[in-house]
Amino acid sequence: MKHHNDQVPCPATTPTPRRSRGRPACSDADGADALLRSARGAFARSGYEATSVREIARASGVDPALVAHHYGSKEALWIAVVDQIADEAAPMVAKTAALREISGLGPRARVEGAVSVLIDQVFLTPDVGMFFSTAATETGERLNLLIERVVRPFHDVLVPLLIDAIDAGEITRQDPDIMFMMLANGISKTVAYSHVLSPFSSMPQRARDFKRAVLTSALAMLG
Repeated sequence: MKHHNDQVPCPATTPTPRRSRGRPACSDADGADALLRSARGAFARSGYEATSVREIARASGVDPALVAHHYGSKEALWIAVVDQIADEAAPMVAKTAALREISGLGPRARVEGAVSVLIDQVFLTPDVGMFFSTAATETGERLNLLIERVVRPFHDVLVPLLIDAIDAGEITRQDPDIMFMMLANGISKTVAYSHVLSPFSSMPQRARDFKRAVLTSALAMLG
């Protein structure tokens, strides 16, 4: 993942109140985004427990005290990363929800549209799949937060589309929740770990062809 190490969240002289959750207390949006992406990569590689604020600060090119000043704790920084991912996914959720309101679009076509929207998002933010792989091993409140902020919103708009298509006989009868997880995880992990596929296929080096192939395979899962 590309790190924007030449950016800093904001000057240390800028007084901002400590935030216990979610949003960066920082006026420099670009710098805050770069810091959160560095943190995202560090958490993805090592998991929450093995990642230190010092490591994240070093990758971001800032002083660890500055990270503590703006986020207060490692946990608050992790939560801010989850919120960043949820914010990035919000348009995908909205587009998927809107598919159910399009007249003249059949149940299967709505599911296919939702899968296409998901793939667009995964290719836009491929590092999310890797972050999720380590973050999903969490337990307790962090896992609950991950599910509620990242998983449930998309689950709650895609599963009804799957149910409609199953009931209409337009996709194979199957458990819609399992199909949701297989689609979401299968697509995101395939893209996030494309380097594992590279020894067997040149597809990951051809982005447009790779994206089209992922869509074709995902739609085939619907039966």
